Amino acid sequence: MAADGLHENETLASLKSEAESLKGKLEEERAKLHDVELHQVAERVEALGQFVMKTRRTLKGHGNKVLCMDWCKDKRRLVSSSQDGKVIVWDSFTTNKEHAVTMPCTWVMACAYAPSGCAIACGGLDNKCSVYPLTFDKNENMAAKKKSVAMHTNYLSACSFTNSDMQILTASGDGTCALWDVESGQLLQSFHGHGADVLCLDLAPSETGNTFVSGGCDKKAMVWDMRSGQCVQAFETHESDINSVRYYPSGDAFASGSDDATCRLYDLRADREVAIYSKESIIFGASSVDFSLSGRLLFAGYNDYTINVWDVLKGSRVSILFGHENRVSTLRVSPDGTAFCSGSWDHTLRVWA
Repeated sequence: MAADGLHENETLASLKSEAESLKGKLEEERAKLHDVELHQVAERVEALGQFVMKTRRTLKGHGNKVLCMDWCKDKRRLVSSSQDGKVIVWDSFTTNKEHAVTMPCTWVMACAYAPSGCAIACGGLDNKCSVYPLTFDKNENMAAKKKSVAMHTNYLSACSFTNSDMQILTASGDGTCALWDVESGQLLQSFHGHGADVLCLDLAPSETGNTFVSGGCDKKAMVWDMRSGQCVQAFETHESDINSVRYYPSGDAFASGSDDATCRLYDLRADREVAIYSKESIIFGASSVDFSLSGRLLFAGYNDYTINVWDVLKGSRVSILFGHENRVSTLRVSPDGTAFCSGSWDHTLRVWA
């Protein structure tokens, strides 16, 4: 060992202090770039007018808490997963159920629609991510065609297909994220850096998107390079678990929702937090966030059963939506931006427009 002469405690202490001083220097450099607040820049922007959103569809069929949902690229179908072990594919226009799978475990915390619309992925307390192909054969046995793709050492908290059906990205309670090949089930890349459970992830929106962001119980949001497996940026300003992360439509920023009852906006080019969306009266955690297609609105689902709509630029709340009878657990804007869907512990999903 290089530091034989030093006592172990001394080396650790000196390294710790060195790390702290470097952290301080980094913060100073970051502060130099911090010239003006987002809401000050936005003062000249016109305020948003009154807008009304209502529940247009209610999807009923789960026997327990809805935990996750995802839209199909066709802007019509969606998949949801629940604590009852069921994964259901819905037609959001007619509210009909098109497919249903019963998973071997309860608490199916993650589900995702493949870009082609021909498969779904899901998982949860089974520590696995399974892919099911969807066909229109009424007598098909979906469970027989199930393919186990990802294996973690703790629960699966989130999953997402990359830009093709061939690769899937997973986040887990074991503190890692991983990229898998769907066909072979091979691990292509793993992402280590979170100090606790990873709860959420989101892929950068670009076609060449080689980065994704993850958030977790260590209060950190981390941006990763998918090719190298390295963390390229990290943000640690939340005061509690980060439950949801979502890229801004341009890919230059992302929002996060946390148990500290705030949502925050991070600018990747300025490498810092640029806005906090909070109010004194909001004391419950935000479980899920998503942007409108233009990026002007941020929809956030909360544990107090409400959905708050924030003006991203001005930082003010423009609307509050009531309807769910238990905490809102998941929320996604449809691919064409005309509606969004929320899932709740009240066993239902609602489509708003």
